[in-house]
Amino acid sequence: MDTNGLTKPANIKQKFQLVKGDFTPSEASDVIMSLIDEKINFHQKQRLQNWEQDHKSDSDEIDDRIDQLEKEKQAVKEFIAGARSLKSNLNINGILEITIVDNQ
Repeated sequence: MDTNGLTKPANIKQKFQLVKGDFTPSEASDVIMSLIDEKINFHQKQRLQNWEQDHKSDSDEIDDRIDQLEKEKQAVKEFIAGARSLKSNLNINGILEITIVDNQ
């Protein structure tokens, strides 16, 4: 395959608006927990795939990331519980920023 004609895109960074708006505490919880749970599932699958390839593979980095996400999940639950107790809605502005990086 000839890769000489391939060039880097002009934009190496782009932002995507995934979530935006006001939500009830229940709605906010559903949206945010779904995102965090999906990310945790991604890392759990990644850990299993690594283990299937090499039963002695080091999963410390993945385990640390899962732990970090579990802590974030708990912090979000507590924050949403506070909004619920105040009978307040929540505004979510979830922007995903993606940057193209070299593999070197």
